Amino acid sequence: MTATELGRALRRWRDRVAPETAGLPSGGHRRAAGLRREELALLAGISVDYVTRLEQGRAANPSGQVVEALARALRLSGDERTYLYGLAGLVPPGPDVVPGFITPSVQRLLDRLVDTPVAVSDAAMTLLLANPMYAALMGDPSGLRGFERNGVWRNFLGFPSRVRHTPEEWRAFQVGMVSELRTTAARYPADRRLRSLIAELRAKSERFAELWDAGVVGRLAASRKTVEHPQVGMVTLDCDLLRVEENDLHILVYSAEPGTEAAEKLDLISVIGTQSLVDKG
Repeated sequence: MTATELGRALRRWRDRVAPETAGLPSGGHRRAAGLRREELALLAGISVDYVTRLEQGRAANPSGQVVEALARALRLSGDERTYLYGLAGLVPPGPDVVPGFITPSVQRLLDRLVDTPVAVSDAAMTLLLANPMYAALMGDPSGLRGFERNGVWRNFLGFPSRVRHTPEEWRAFQVGMVSELRTTAARYPADRRLRSLIAELRAKSERFAELWDAGVVGRLAASRKTVEHPQVGMVTLDCDLLRVEENDLHILVYSAEPGTEAAEKLDLISVIGTQSLVDKG
């Protein structure tokens, strides 16, 4: 397998993904129906220059993290994902590593929820994918890199968030996150990236270290979240955590009861978010 084969495969897969299918605006003059390099880079969370070098054969050894991100952005099937790993000279992660593969069936589910804020995370609460409505509600996560994409890391290390908690809610949420992460760590004890995440959290957050050393175990529960949106103000929504047990994925869904003020605000956020995407495009 050569870098040239890797580049041809990436270009072929990029050409078949319509931007609107990936939640991107399709306006403007386009030479092809598929994704531009800039759009693939945005979806995968890597630089445009790196996508260009991969396609032109000037970069031959992407990391497993980059390969996984490209597979998600390009909506590859399981066999295609395995092939991409082989082209990169890598072996797909085994059962001892937290899985990050979004199956085509899960992707189809997300495609149907275009008017609902939805995000997909792995079992360690690292963000894998967020739809445009989620970005409109919670802020665009496309610029997050490395551990910044992990919800536990962001919350315990004071990363800015639009979610507003009461002190009681915040304490319960912290316990829930640490409990969930400990349960995940027990399932994947050989995952080096997960061990590194936990070590960094223990070193940099006294509160995380306190809860971790207390041995809390469990799972995050469904809740209601109050979000302070910069245009529409406070909006309180149901926040349901759906679990895809076979692939160990978390699907976070925000919704409002029809006819309520929260539902009206969510509709307004949808319009604002769509306008923002068009302006950026």
